[in-house]
Amino acid sequence: MAFDTHRDQSCETRQPPDCTAGLHRRALLTAVAGLGAATALGGTAAAREYGRGAPPIRYPDPDIIVLDKRFKAKLGNTAIQRLYTGTLWAEGPAWNGVGRYLIWSDIGRNEQLRYIEEDGHVSRRFRSPSNNSNGNTFDYQGRQISCEHFTRRVVRYEHDGKVTVLAEKFEGKGFNAPNDAVVHPNDGSIWFTDPGYGALMEYEGNRMPESAKSPQPLMKEAVYRIDAQSGAITKLTDAPFKPNGLCFSHDYRKLYVADTGPSHYPEAKSQIWVFDIDGNTLKNPKAFVSMEWDGKTGNADGIRCDEDGNVYAATGWVGDGYDGVQIFAPDGTRIAFIKLPEICANICFGGAKRNRLFMAASQSLYAVYLETRGAHIT
Repeated sequence: MAFDTHRDQSCETRQPPDCTAGLHRRALLTAVAGLGAATALGGTAAAREYGRGAPPIRYPDPDIIVLDKRFKAKLGNTAIQRLYTGTLWAEGPAWNGVGRYLIWSDIGRNEQLRYIEEDGHVSRRFRSPSNNSNGNTFDYQGRQISCEHFTRRVVRYEHDGKVTVLAEKFEGKGFNAPNDAVVHPNDGSIWFTDPGYGALMEYEGNRMPESAKSPQPLMKEAVYRIDAQSGAITKLTDAPFKPNGLCFSHDYRKLYVADTGPSHYPEAKSQIWVFDIDGNTLKNPKAFVSMEWDGKTGNADGIRCDEDGNVYAATGWVGDGYDGVQIFAPDGTRIAFIKLPEICANICFGGAKRNRLFMAASQSLYAVYLETRGAHIT
């Protein structure tokens, strides 16, 4: 990162000894004066540069902000990296531990991309078309599971290349547009959300005629469970207005669900719900945390849990100082913030040790190493 010093053009071509004379004093004083305010928002004094040719970040990375001493995962000698940019709306990162690669969705371009850890290569059209896929995950047999907006279904990619449809209807009605999914290790069941955003617009899926009349395209938005043995689909809860991201707690005793209901329902609250898991059912719904922070209210989208029980939420829609990843202790206290220059849509842990947080954020894919591991395989 660097201050915008408005250097004289001659400084670009002539050799030192000293180009500081080319600094505009007013610009420098303005930048320095703004340092405190920018840092208070959890950022740096000037817009941070990413990618090739960008100046290195001085350790420790100032955009990884510890708000509470309970967050012990920040490393002093690692930085947030932008691994790729050029997507329209990046979503649904999922890590494949055997193949050592990450897949994620570009919903607007109707394709999935793949980042290969070995050499940093990105395959632009890993799956194309992807049926405007959103959330992705892998089951414990290494098979990819995707939530498709265009077809309004949940599918699984088999080892032989075939596609198995896991869910496309409930009680005779088509889903709105499945969004995100997680797999339970004990029984292999797949839990997914159905907020319906893909049925509300052509850009992210297939706009249904009903969406012109109501933000509830086909039926009440809800969270569902697919039984791994029978394939039976059960509605777990429809308490959240628009259930979006979801994740299990580190001990699988709770389920967290991000509610982005305020996007369409004035009475909805921007919050993350928490439910107790009782066998194959959910009980005791309550607000885990409000997404209001420092007088601003955005949304939590994708969420994940680390091995210590902390909840990581991809956040945005407020602007600088809010967009990124907010991290909460098990009691709901906001304990850390990873600041990004773009709205963050979804996250997952990956890497060889599962200690690298991947962040799908609007037009880019970011990653940072942390001194913790993801609680689950993806």
